[in-house]
Amino acid sequence: MSDHLQHELKKEFQLERLILFSDAVFAIAITLLALEIKVPDIDRHVATDAMLRHSLSELIPKFIGFFFSFFIIGLYWTIHHRMFGYVVNYTSRLLRLNLIFLLAVVLMPFSTAFYSEYVLRLLQTPVIVYAANIAFLGYTNFFLWRYVSNPAYHLVEGVTKQQRFYVSFRAFIVPSIFIFMALVYLFIAPLVAVWIPPLVPLIMRFIKRYFDKKELAARKAAG
Repeated sequence: MSDHLQHELKKEFQLERLILFSDAVFAIAITLLALEIKVPDIDRHVATDAMLRHSLSELIPKFIGFFFSFFIIGLYWTIHHRMFGYVVNYTSRLLRLNLIFLLAVVLMPFSTAFYSEYVLRLLQTPVIVYAANIAFLGYTNFFLWRYVSNPAYHLVEGVTKQQRFYVSFRAFIVPSIFIFMALVYLFIAPLVAVWIPPLVPLIMRFIKRYFDKKELAARKAAG
């Protein structure tokens, strides 16, 4: 076996380890989200349907926090999956950046539980912690992509300049929306702020449509 082939196999093996480890962290974080929702602790000998319904109603904020954070973690898992679909090489800096990104992922169960526990009381600290965690997750994803897609490092294949800019912009805008949400919550109107995160998919669709039109116009001009 040639030295070049050995090097390529070793590189592929190391990348596979990085991806498998990352997938495991995502899976554990999602599992921990579910573990934060406890079964109502009522003595089964005196429990009634009314008591159980009341206990379940008190868990509604936790379920809302769980589903919302589940989809956020799932979204960033798909982004991570697509990102590393382009990666063909690695560096020690890439490993460090990916580890910092995963740190933001594993903090999600705590920030979600903290936020869900006190959200109905309209307290500020849980909102700051939750928004900061999502911003941390989003901005580390942004810097990870910027590093990975930088042509100077030769870490990816098949990424165009337009695609690099589009993904960078999208990666930056999502955590910025949550920072904006926290500011609205703290200084303007909490009840208005809670409706900002559901707008994220609509904003992302608008951004994608804008870049698709721009790319189509560039193709027509080039053709």
